[in-house]
Amino acid sequence: MSLFHFDILASDGKARRGRVTTAHGTFETPAFMATATAATIKGTLPDLAREAGAELAICNTYHLMLRPTAERVARLGGLHAFMDWPGPIVTDSGGFQVMSLAKLRTLNENGVTFRSHIDGSKHILTPERSMEIQNLLDSDITMCFDECTAFPATHEQAEQSMLLSMRWAERCKKAFQPRDGYALFGINQGNVFPDLRHTSAAILNDLNPEGFGIGGLAIGEGQESMFATLDETIPALTPEKPRYLMGVGRPDDIVGAVLRGIDMFDCVMPTRSGRTGQAFTRRGTVNIRNARHLDDPRPLDETCSCPACTRYNRAYLHHLFRNEEMLGPILLTLHNIHYYQRLLKGLRDAIEAHTLETYVADFYEHQALGDLAALS
Repeated sequence: MSLFHFDILASDGKARRGRVTTAHGTFETPAFMATATAATIKGTLPDLAREAGAELAICNTYHLMLRPTAERVARLGGLHAFMDWPGPIVTDSGGFQVMSLAKLRTLNENGVTFRSHIDGSKHILTPERSMEIQNLLDSDITMCFDECTAFPATHEQAEQSMLLSMRWAERCKKAFQPRDGYALFGINQGNVFPDLRHTSAAILNDLNPEGFGIGGLAIGEGQESMFATLDETIPALTPEKPRYLMGVGRPDDIVGAVLRGIDMFDCVMPTRSGRTGQAFTRRGTVNIRNARHLDDPRPLDETCSCPACTRYNRAYLHHLFRNEEMLGPILLTLHNIHYYQRLLKGLRDAIEAHTLETYVADFYEHQALGDLAALS
């Protein structure tokens, strides 16, 4: 039996508490990945992210194929050695970035021909090449190469895109090199159309990958539509396999998705927001650049154990951003990583204790208060 497996340890309603075992160790679910797009977690060290609770990292096929190249990473020992991340790693397939970043794209049945957004060099990315790159990178979880459908799209456009992604998924399955502890995840597509999501799920179930990504959401459809799509999609997927909602990262989106049975998440939001002065707290978001923090002696979040909250006050953090000191983004990035990991641990603990309804009610109550309520 392959070392890769998913154990469901507890459930509360549709929410699952699980553990995924890979070639490079385990991670607990529901899980939020540390975003390491170019083999680095922007603004912090890998061991600090791990100390905050991150067990799983995600890297980007598109960026790494351009530089330093997958072949160079392989010669240097693979991603785990290259970026000092001994735990499990997911690599996305490059499909989204090819559509969103690359220049002069030409898409056909074979794959995508494009020019790099960095230097204009010409590249071809096919399902087979995506599998080869992710194998060279030595990722524990490889994602199928897919087309990220634009939003909004007509039913016909979404259907054509989904069916192309499903044909590519079949080629990915053939090209993927099975190894003990390594996995291939298929990606469910179909935009916001239930019938297309069901068709995609049926095709992927027949392909029998080790897990499922749910793609093409959080691209402008709104939370209500996203949740409705999840309500349609999740029951159609083989239930004993992990489910990964791709690119979704707002805290309330995560809570709602966990309630519906999602096991894995990734998003640049914690690190990107940290670099721009936005912090996530129990009472919602805080813009530390705002002038009201100029003389504020309070911690950013009195319930948080990160260095930004235990060693510094809001006035100092405001000072760092006002003077463009690099320590500011570093501290807020680390704080946001702590916040997200604490949120996911809280969800895991609540599912295990069968107190998820109470935990979620408390989450929404404090988010609704807003940060200004702490001043009253």
